[in-house]
Amino acid sequence: MTRAILSLSIVSHGQCELVNALLGDLQKQCNLAEIEVLLTLNIPEDLPPLLANPGLRVKLIRNPAPLGFGANHNRAFAQAEGDFFGVLNPDVRLHSPVFDVLMDSLKNPALGVVAPLVVNRQGLIEDSARRFPTPLKILCKAAGSCRGGDYVVDAEPVYPDWLGGMFMLFRREVYRDMGGFDERYFLYYEDVDLCARIWLKGLSVALIPQVRVMHDARRTSHKSASYLKMHIRSMLRFFLSPTFCRVMYLRMRRADRRAT
Repeated sequence: MTRAILSLSIVSHGQCELVNALLGDLQKQCNLAEIEVLLTLNIPEDLPPLLANPGLRVKLIRNPAPLGFGANHNRAFAQAEGDFFGVLNPDVRLHSPVFDVLMDSLKNPALGVVAPLVVNRQGLIEDSARRFPTPLKILCKAAGSCRGGDYVVDAEPVYPDWLGGMFMLFRREVYRDMGGFDERYFLYYEDVDLCARIWLKGLSVALIPQVRVMHDARRTSHKSASYLKMHIRSMLRFFLSPTFCRVMYLRMRRADRRAT
């Protein structure tokens, strides 16, 4: 068996049905000889039936205890063979090929991470490409005064500050050199932090609207007080981090240069 070109990390939290649908999409839309799937079962569950298909190269990782978002993907990366490393949520659906275009875009050494356009079940564009959050912007959103997306998306690539963690694709060496996700973020803001660190290294983040995926989000976590606490905790960790301070400092310096 030849070495995989593309390694895809998927983490399941008792989401066998969603994982099975995504694996089916990969079988339909991808050259299976080029990819490997690193499937992490973060809690005990039955295996998806598509794992029995000999054409699908799957490395199964069973956690003895649940790990956070970043830790799971970092451990998958440690076993990955591909030149490209992708992070996918189980609730992502692929209705057309996307990886060839994304991998081709990453041939540009100025790009550190890319993602396709993400739409919801109704075909509406999700806000998966955003500007870095600030305390003022969070307060604005909480008050209902800041609505709509941060960027206008048309046919050309968009270069946002950060991309949502439901779908991210990296060159292997970029993910390795960045040290992957910061595992101190158990859930939420690890995608913001990693994109910020990539940005501070002088690399760009890109949304490639030429290809799209559907995000079949169930959003059950939005109704949970424990998830809200994790979200707030991660947000505060980011705002108090050296990474956020450096980003804001560089932004202010660039704004001063433009003003003069």
